[in-house]
Parts: sequence; C-alpha cells; structure tokens
Amino acid sequence: MGSAGDYESQRRVPVPPSKPFLKSLQTSLKETFFPDDPFRQFKNQSTPRKLLLGLQYFVPVLEWAPRYTFDFFKSDLVAGITIASLAVPQGISYANLASIPPIIGLYSSFVPPLIYAMLGSSRDLAVGTVAVVSLLISSMLGKVVSPTENPKQYVQLVFTATFFAGLFQASLGILRLGFLVDFLSHATILGFMGGAATIVCLQQLKGMLGLVHFTHETDLVSVLRSAFGQIHLWRWESAVLGCCFLFFLLLTRYFSKRKAAFFWINALAPLISVILGSLLVYLTHADKHGVPVIGHLKKGLNPPSVSDLAFGSPHLMAAIKTGIIIGTIGLAEGIAVGRTFAMFKNYHIDGNKEMIAFGMMNIAGSCTSCYLTAGPFSRTAVNSNAGSRSAVSNIVMATAVMLTLLFLTPLFHYTPLVVLSSIIISAVLGLLDYEAVIHLWKMDKFDFFICLGAYLGVVFGSIEIGLIVAITVSLLRIILSVARPRTVVLGNIPNSEIYRSMDQYPIANNVPGILILQIDAPVYFANSSYLRERISRWIYEEEDRLKSAGETSLHCVILDLSAVGSIDTSGISMLEELMKNVDRKGLQLALANPRSEVMKKLDKSKLIDKIGQGWIFLTVGEAVSAYSFILENETSFSIGDLILQFRQELRGRKLCFIAGDNTTVREYLYDSGQRSENPSFLAHLQQDKLLMLTFSSSHTVQY
Repeated sequence: MGSAGDYESQRRVPVPPSKPFLKSLQTSLKETFFPDDPFRQFKNQSTPRKLLLGLQYFVPVLEWAPRYTFDFFKSDLVAGITIASLAVPQGISYANLASIPPIIGLYSSFVPPLIYAMLGSSRDLAVGTVAVVSLLISSMLGKVVSPTENPKQYVQLVFTATFFAGLFQASLGILRLGFLVDFLSHATILGFMGGAATIVCLQQLKGMLGLVHFTHETDLVSVLRSAFGQIHLWRWESAVLGCCFLFFLLLTRYFSKRKAAFFWINALAPLISVILGSLLVYLTHADKHGVPVIGHLKKGLNPPSVSDLAFGSPHLMAAIKTGIIIGTIGLAEGIAVGRTFAMFKNYHIDGNKEMIAFGMMNIAGSCTSCYLTAGPFSRTAVNSNAGSRSAVSNIVMATAVMLTLLFLTPLFHYTPLVVLSSIIISAVLGLLDYEAVIHLWKMDKFDFFICLGAYLGVVFGSIEIGLIVAITVSLLRIILSVARPRTVVLGNIPNSEIYRSMDQYPIANNVPGILILQIDAPVYFANSSYLRERISRWIYEEEDRLKSAGETSLHCVILDLSAVGSIDTSGISMLEELMKNVDRKGLQLALANPRSEVMKKLDKSKLIDKIGQGWIFLTVGEAVSAYSFILENETSFSIGDLILQFRQELRGRKLCFIAGDNTTVREYLYDSGQRSENPSFLAHLQQDKLLMLTFSSSHTVQY
C-alpha cells in the first residue's frame, strides 16, 4: 500500500521545536503553581514600585484602603453591626457545641476578623466560628481528652489543633498548593455538610430536652440511644421553650427568604432570642426549675494563650490530625463561600491569598484564646445582604464584639442553653440542601452517590469516616477517568467534512473500509494497556460487523488524537504495539491531529518514521480523503506500458511508484527528468505489481 504523502491536499503536521529541559521544567512548574501569573504586575516596574506591589499583594488592605470612601464606610458600618448581632449568640452557641467555655466563642469573633480584614481578598466574607468544625473538634479531641474531666487539657488541645490548622492553611497558600483542596468536590462537601448538619441537630437534643449527660459519639445510633435511653430525665420546660424559640427562628428565616429586604429580621432573630430567653429565665427563675443556663462569663479581652499550646502533650498527634482535617474543611467552606459571592458581585478573589489569610488568622487566634474560624455561609449571606462594600464590615463586627467582651458579658448569665441549641439547629438546617442533591441526581449519578456516601458515612459512622469515604470515592472517580478513558467511533456527518461520535450523532455514517476512533484523554502508563486492548476490540467488532453486513472489508484505522494532550513512554509503546497489530492484519494505521506534546514524543521515539510522516494528518477529514484516494486508484501496470503512456506527463515531475506483491511492499521515488535511464531502478520495479501516483507542486495527475 502506498504512502498518503502522495495525496496533494495533505498538510503536514509539524514537530514543535524542542526546548531546553530547564526551560520546559520552568514552564511546567509555572503552569502548575502559578496559573494566574501573579508576577505579571511586576514587569517593567522600578524597584520601589515592585516593593509596594509586593506589599499590596501579601497585604491587600494596602491596595484598597487608599480608595476607601465614607460612603463605603456607612454601608460597612450597617453590615458590621448586623453580623455582630449574629456573631455573639452564634459564637457562644458554637463554643458550647465544641465543648469549650462559651467565652472562647466570643474571643474567636474578635481577633481573627481583624487579621482577615488586612489579609483577605473577599469583600463579603464574614469571619466566624463554624458549626461543623465545632462538632469535629468535639468529636475528635473528645475521644482522647474528656472536656468535662480535664477541661484545661482539652482547651489546650483545641488551641494546639487550631494552630496546626492555621499552619497547614498558610502553608498551602504560600506554597501555592491550593489545588489540593479542589479534591474536595462540590458533591463531597454537599454530602459531608449535610451529614454533619444532621448530627449537629441531633446533638442538640441534649439542650432541647434539658439532659445533663449525653454521648460524645456522633453517629446516628449512638445519639438516638443516648437521647431515648434517658426519657425519664427529659425536662418538659426545656422542650417547650426550645420548640418555641426554634419556631420563632425558622419563621423569621422564612420571611427573610420571601422578602430579601427583610434580611435583618433573620439576622437579629438569634440575638432577640437570647435577650428574650434571658429575660424569661431571670423573671421566672427557670434556672432553678431545671432549665440550664450559661452562667458566668468573665469580662475582658482575649488573654494570650501561647503558653497553652501543647507541643509537648502526649496527644500532640491527635491535635495535628484534628488541625489538618478542620483546616481543610474550613478552607473548603470558606473559599467556596467567598467565590460564590465574588461571582455574584462580579469580582475576583485569589484562592492562595485566602489560604494565607485563613492560616494567619487561625495562627494568631490560637495564640489569643481563639479556636478555628472560617467563613460560614449564613454569616456571609447576612453580611452581603446588609450591603457590605469591603472587609471593613469585619472590623466593625470585631469592634462590636470587643465592646461586648468589655462591658456586656454579665448580661448573658441567664441565657438558657436551650436557646443556644435552637440557634444552632436553625443555623445548620440551611446546610441540608436537598434541592442541590436532587440536582446532582438529575445531572450526574456518580456525583450523587459520592454525596450520598459522604452523608451516610457521617451519619452512620463518624465525621472522619464520612470524609474518608467521600474523598476515597472522589479519588476513585479520578483514577477511573484516567485509567479507563473513553474511546468513541466517529462517523461522517452527511454532506460535510465533519466527523463526530456516532453515539451522539445517529445521522453520522461509517466510512467504507475505514474505522475512525477518538481517544478522549491523555495516554499514560495507567491507561495504555487498556487502550491497546480496547482499540483492538473495536477493530475486531468492526471486522465482524462488516463481515456480517457483507460490506467492504476494513482497510485502515484512523486514531483521532485531538483530545490527547500528552503521552508518556508507555503510551508510545502502546502505539508501537498497535501499529504491529494492524500491520499483521494487513491494515494501515493513521494518526489525525496529534497535539504538540504528542508530536514531540513521536519524533523523539522515532515512531514518526515507523508510521510514516505521510500517515500523520492535520484532520480526520484529510486522513479519510487521502486513504479513499489511494483505494480508488489502485491499478496494475507493466513497466513498459507505463513508461510509454506517461513519458510526456512525467517530464519535469516526480513519480512515486508503490510496488508490491503478496509478501512485500516497496516505495520508489523516480525523477523522470534525471533518472529515466537508471537500469537498477527499472529492474526493481519490473519485479512487482505497481500502483502509481504522480504529483507536482501544482497539481495531481492520477492513473
């Protein structure tokens, strides 16, 4: 069979020029770690200007503060006061959920927001404690140190875990490894958060029912057994009070969703609940009739806690493990929330800057009696709806919390714990996004099962098990997509030169004698064996189909490599084996549209020479046209008749003879103007049956 290089319309696929190894490595590292090219702003700048830009990059407040206006401040003042009214009761509630003194929840809404305001890049994110993280801390650290029997040691471990969480977060940002967090897919986070919200709600049965002793386990069975195993200890006063406040909170949320202008009702509802609950207990002396209250909260700002970081504790590894997990969850939620509101308001946030900001605020928080903070959705939504224009709203919130710590903490003495439980339940119910789960089922069944696996793992196992299940299933999906890439048969769209998947386009037709396959992924060691076997199976199936249909036998296999972005040595070996297999079957292998990296590997491995440059095409259409041209013009000639018939046509042109018998195929290039009397050349041609194609630089003559 001849070379398709004789087909006049073929445009050769060039081999990209090779680059020095160090330059290629530099390019790869830049694409991996600096896809946003943060250094472009430093080009062609003076040294002082570069220093200023560097400071603005790492401390964003220096970039936007000079443009800050009084109108912005008026909006941020309202937003800051609004979220402070939410931060105070939530801070106390979530600290109670984490099994730490309630005052630490207030501390955590003072220092971290100030750090984030200087280092963060989001205008809407409201920093604060998170319910899911609080439950994680309680469930993980509560297993190694009891918060009731050893409260001081437990709090030290909480601060230590917060420190390592911040260190982990900042390291990801500084080393620009934020893509690791992307392995927590939307489906994973949705299922995990939903499962955690379910467990958080069930854990609040302790406060709602006025129980003193309750399980620290987080699985559904243990929680229900603990609650219903103490029916004789249920307090009807707490249950009635809790249900009333929960109804009030849910009602205000309903109205705020129906009318966006009433967002402030939902924002103030927790604080109103705290005030009303405290007044009710104080006036009725309910604390003396089985309704537990917060009790004494000391005045004053955050005390330093550097000396409480338990680096020498025998439970240090538990603190590190907890820190990495809660740091990851805090990052995933905070960045997702920040990006959501940035997209809504049409501005950009830098994920790596956010990681550095989160890390620094948690490192600083661990040294100032705070536990882990992130960007909770509920508080951020209130902040955005209240009209925040910048991170100054966090500063206003921190200032309000500071005033609360200095002057108002005694007022929370009579706040009933059942009100805190109601606030927590109301807040986390928003994490049960059933509409998003239904959307996953409609869009992607695999994502739905990832979400379901995470949810069930959290609810029936533990939060750690749910997280492990979700990440494992997500990684399994990635591995399967790499190890088992799709290969599809392409057909011709009638009356066009377009070739598309025959599954997607039923109107596409098979090309007689040609099998066109498209590989939809890079070819690596992980999938090269599979692709070799799958392509061989496609060939067998096509041959069987043609035989049963009585159609033209298969002559050529065309691989469309337009979706193959890269290939490794195992992939090259796969192509070599595939070429040998099709040769044994008497078929021709052709490649269409190989990408830059693929062409480099084909050239370095000398596989281009084995396949033949003439069998590498720019498009599938050209490959089909070239091979169809050869099939239509396959004829036998004697050498004498051939010379006599085409003496005039050959003058000044080059003639390619593809000569062969049953066992051999040879190609000869003949210059009729200079080598017409070459006896050796003619002697070789006389041995074989001939297929002849002539071409010049201007047009093709065919016989």
